[in-house]
Amino acid sequence: MNRIGNFIRSLFLWELLVGMSLTGRNLFAPKITVRYPEERTPQSPRFRGLHALRRYANGEERCIACKLCEAVCPALAITIESEQREDGTRRTTRYEIDMFKCIYCGFCEDSCPVDSIVETRIFEYHFENRPEQILGKQQLLAIGDKYEAMIAQDKALDAPYR
Repeated sequence: MNRIGNFIRSLFLWELLVGMSLTGRNLFAPKITVRYPEERTPQSPRFRGLHALRRYANGEERCIACKLCEAVCPALAITIESEQREDGTRRTTRYEIDMFKCIYCGFCEDSCPVDSIVETRIFEYHFENRPEQILGKQQLLAIGDKYEAMIAQDKALDAPYR
């Protein structure tokens, strides 16, 4: 009986008919395409994008050069050098993130004890030249200054999950 069923299926091209019926069902279904950049999909406040260094309200940078973010980075994308200041505190002299190496895992943000390094929701950025992919301390601080309101709002929304 099985051989007869297989013969009839191959005679009438059953697999082809099943595929065509699937195509016919989806042909007139409503489309879910998003016309980017005119339309945007909703974005989570916990989305991980472009990195930024934050400052305190008095303008002092938050990073205390503990190097936890450098140690926890699985891609080895973060490089930190530090020195002792006159008042005895330690601050970074060099803080670089190689954006080509970064895998946007968020470990650096989670490991930071003073909430200095954060990943913003900015995902629309590009680099014209290869050396531009390494973001230095001043660039990261400028990004943090520019998007501080958005970062603070996202941190407030994320507080119940910490």
